[in-house]
Amino acid sequence: MNKTFLITGGAGFIGSHVVRLFVNKYPTYSIVNMDALTYAGNLENLKDVQTAANYIFEKGDITDEQRVNELFEKYQFDAVIHLAAESHVDRSILDPLSFVKTNVIGTVTLLNASKNYWKGNMEGKRFYHVSTDEVYGTLGETGFFTEETPYDPHSPYSASKAASDHFVMAYHDTYGLPVVMSNCSNNYGSHHFPEKLIPLMINNIKNNKPLPVYGKGENVRDWLFVEDHARAIDTIFHNGKNGASYNVGGFNEWKNIDLVHLLCNIMDKKMGRAAGASAQLISYVTDRPGHDLRYAIDATKLNKELGWSPSLQFEEGLEKTVDWYLNNEEWIKHVTSGDYQKYYQQQYTKA
Repeated sequence: MNKTFLITGGAGFIGSHVVRLFVNKYPTYSIVNMDALTYAGNLENLKDVQTAANYIFEKGDITDEQRVNELFEKYQFDAVIHLAAESHVDRSILDPLSFVKTNVIGTVTLLNASKNYWKGNMEGKRFYHVSTDEVYGTLGETGFFTEETPYDPHSPYSASKAASDHFVMAYHDTYGLPVVMSNCSNNYGSHHFPEKLIPLMINNIKNNKPLPVYGKGENVRDWLFVEDHARAIDTIFHNGKNGASYNVGGFNEWKNIDLVHLLCNIMDKKMGRAAGASAQLISYVTDRPGHDLRYAIDATKLNKELGWSPSLQFEEGLEKTVDWYLNNEEWIKHVTSGDYQKYYQQQYTKA
């Protein structure tokens, strides 16, 4: 089938993996990647598909109503996969309003455009909203988040995502917009901006810098390999029920401190260091405000209804991730220096 997709935030970590999967797997689909290229948007993530016949990049901000409408008019999108978001909790604590603008106003701007351009012809159309497990709040030592878990966000980031989730479902109920939604656990893998835990630790271990761990490192997260998440998005988009939400998790819980020790062990072996050498770099820092203790996703619905399951054990996925960062020093160098932001100018603007 010939379809034209708008993928927002396609130059980001998860978005670039989704773009790559769709461009390569569906040659009859036209994939338009809209990204504002803020600090987390990196077109170097997509070098391998940037010349593909079915791939187009359009720079733009999802909060810019005129720009969004221009693109809908230009490409007549059949589908939207919405990943563009501010996503770092620490940044949301420092600047909540930016998260409201992007995650709430931006989402509603896209919903309005979809509603207006598909009005009277919703057949074959779909708006897919990608969200997070953080909207559910925190868990104790037992239990799991399911699709029926009440929302209980604790940070400006998770509150903004919760609001956007509610708007998506409200547009389905009020206007009949064909929507589907997923809430995922923590992703890891290649092309991850090194402010997040795993790439930050890999980079710091490599450069013998301190490894900052919040509190005592007792916080628990469920980890999902980003390529498995992209496969889940593919599956949910094509087979999920209209108006439904699906939890995507790795069935894979780790305390932060245990994860950091595992990374230290892997890096010691990869870099020929004595066992335990990198662990000496661990330092404990003041816990951040409102830090949720534990997240754990129950992805049974996605498995039973649509047949998706993770492809990798965590240790295997983490080894692959470490190998990618060690083998892509130029990418790391460009990201940490800010040079990656020059790539757009080099590739997409004429002299």
